[in-house]
Amino acid sequence: MVMEKINLEKLRNIGIIAHIDAGKTTTSERILFYTGKNYKLGEVYDGTATMDWMVQEKERGITITSAATTCIWKDIQINLIDTPGHVDFTIEVERSLKVLDGAVVVFCGVGGVEPQSETVWRQADRYEVPRIAFVNKMDRTGANFPEVIGQIHKRLGANAAAIQLPFGKEAGFNAIIDLVERKLVHYKDDLGKDVEIKDIPPEPMPEVLKYHTLMVEKLAEVDDKIMEDYLHNKEISIADLKAAIRKNVIANKFVPVLCGSSFKNKGVQLVLDAVRDYLPSPLDLPPIKGTNPETQEFQEIESSEKAPFCALCFKVATDPYVGKINYIRVYSGTLDAGTYIYNASKRERERVTKIVKMHANHQEMINSITCGEIAAAVGLKGTKTGDTLCTEKNPILIEAMRFPEPVLQQAIEPKSKDAQEKLGLALHKLEEEDPSFRVSYNQETGQTLIAGMGQLHLEIIIDRILREFNVEAGVGQPQVAYRETLTKKIRSVGKFISQSGGRGQYGHCVLEMEPQETPGLGITFEDKIKSGAIPREFIPAVKQGIMGSAKNGVLAGYPVTDVKCILVDGSFHEVDSSELAFKMAGSLAFSDGLRRGGPILLEPIMDIEVVVPEEFMGQVIGDLSSRRAKIISLAQRLNLRTVRANIPLAEVFNYATILRSLTQGRASYTMEPSFYTEVPSHISEKIITGFASAGSTRKSI
Repeated sequence: MVMEKINLEKLRNIGIIAHIDAGKTTTSERILFYTGKNYKLGEVYDGTATMDWMVQEKERGITITSAATTCIWKDIQINLIDTPGHVDFTIEVERSLKVLDGAVVVFCGVGGVEPQSETVWRQADRYEVPRIAFVNKMDRTGANFPEVIGQIHKRLGANAAAIQLPFGKEAGFNAIIDLVERKLVHYKDDLGKDVEIKDIPPEPMPEVLKYHTLMVEKLAEVDDKIMEDYLHNKEISIADLKAAIRKNVIANKFVPVLCGSSFKNKGVQLVLDAVRDYLPSPLDLPPIKGTNPETQEFQEIESSEKAPFCALCFKVATDPYVGKINYIRVYSGTLDAGTYIYNASKRERERVTKIVKMHANHQEMINSITCGEIAAAVGLKGTKTGDTLCTEKNPILIEAMRFPEPVLQQAIEPKSKDAQEKLGLALHKLEEEDPSFRVSYNQETGQTLIAGMGQLHLEIIIDRILREFNVEAGVGQPQVAYRETLTKKIRSVGKFISQSGGRGQYGHCVLEMEPQETPGLGITFEDKIKSGAIPREFIPAVKQGIMGSAKNGVLAGYPVTDVKCILVDGSFHEVDSSELAFKMAGSLAFSDGLRRGGPILLEPIMDIEVVVPEEFMGQVIGDLSSRRAKIISLAQRLNLRTVRANIPLAEVFNYATILRSLTQGRASYTMEPSFYTEVPSHISEKIITGFASAGSTRKSI
């Protein structure tokens, strides 16, 4: 199929992001309905949502994988990605935001800014993604629009202002006041298609004037023209207001806040209008920066179809009919089906056999894809998430996205010998699809270990192995992914000498090892060799030895993190020195330094928020305290209380069941990984003793 040529000014690449259950998928389904992509409304609750196409999504009523589609609204084309809200699938949000030009952040009118709202907001900040806010569920009991805006200011630090107001409260919500156009948008039917635009009645005018002034003041803080007109009491035209909102949304200086109820079909067309009016096209954003893999010089990628081809693979998926498909965002140039491209990350050529436009899990074949578009390529063999695709004559590397470290692991084994190969193939495909899922093999115990972001993440993976890949497998109990590190600065020597007739092996290095000043940096290597004590060609081998040794610590075999290694000295033999010898020397020096550097175990700490009725507050806080939790804050949310705390992951296995029994099923919680900290000595001793008695290393991720 030949696609019509797109005017880049009329293109919007946007994502829907939010906390779990804020209404992302319901909003996406309404967008598909109002743009004519779907002819009937899909619902999450009855498993008919187009964007939640996986069996597990339909069964559980949650989004697990990001789904992409394309639709037309008025004169613009929207490439839309619906993302998950559950923290276990945060990688899906991360990789989507990397390639999107704008985002609609959905907030619950009752819940407001929830923990995962903060996480996705920080992710959008990291990638400098312009966004608009949509306060959903305004028809629900307890919905409070001004309260949510206050939380956006306080918790997210955003310069936000309402550009709409709800008309009618809770169940009586049936219209929206547009503060920019100063009109009332009234919904006359249940489908939200029969819309009447009227003048604002006199009753809400004082509130309208108040919020209109607030909107102008917030804009004046970041826009000189609006400031000048405001100070001189000039009437600000609708065109000037819209231009100022668009300019400052794109510059990430202003967040317009809209309202509505996606489930009741109110306000979604106005969200689409805001996407059209205020979110950027690919031409509105600064050029993407990259580096030349040959010269390491910075380069800018111009958004033009005449420029050399450049794209980023941001997702890999397995299709039962066509095999592996790679989702790509094209930043410049054009790609035709059947042509060769260059993977600059792997430094190898790849052939694109087909190009398809995605509509959730349905595909539409097209002949080519051009600058600014999002589509999927079929036929790429070695390309993975984060790889840059370009032309061989103009190689460039776009900065890859960050992948979170897994915090939970468990053993998995096939139930029969026949299933062994099928399991290996399934795990390989799943690891390719999901960079936050890791597979490793413990040589000593003969166990295959899978690791992920949480219990739900691993549950879904195991469910897919059993149902999608038809592999019968047994799994062990989830285990915490501990880490090891050192606590003091140490100087360590590694010497590897082997002589067994003929040419020998000689490698000698001296390392200075110390804890990282900032946690989370992992293992870093610095070369400070002077006067050629070790030849340059052997230094990468020392680093390889260190990184290999860091996979297994000295206390309980867990991976080592947050250690700074500086190569300061060493010696070599003219004949006997080799890369292997220096790799062994680096490994020996690292292990010795870790052993003498006051090694400790680290455990993952989770950020947990429990929403609980007032009468159960005492039981919940008491239970959290008994689980080594540190209470950070207590707050009120309508007639409920919220408890926020840091708690060790080891203490919250099956917490959902425990919380239900404590509160008669009336409390809920959300949790996400936050940081690593030292394991208390009495618990650390038990872990190390258990490791020693098992007589094996628990090799982790």
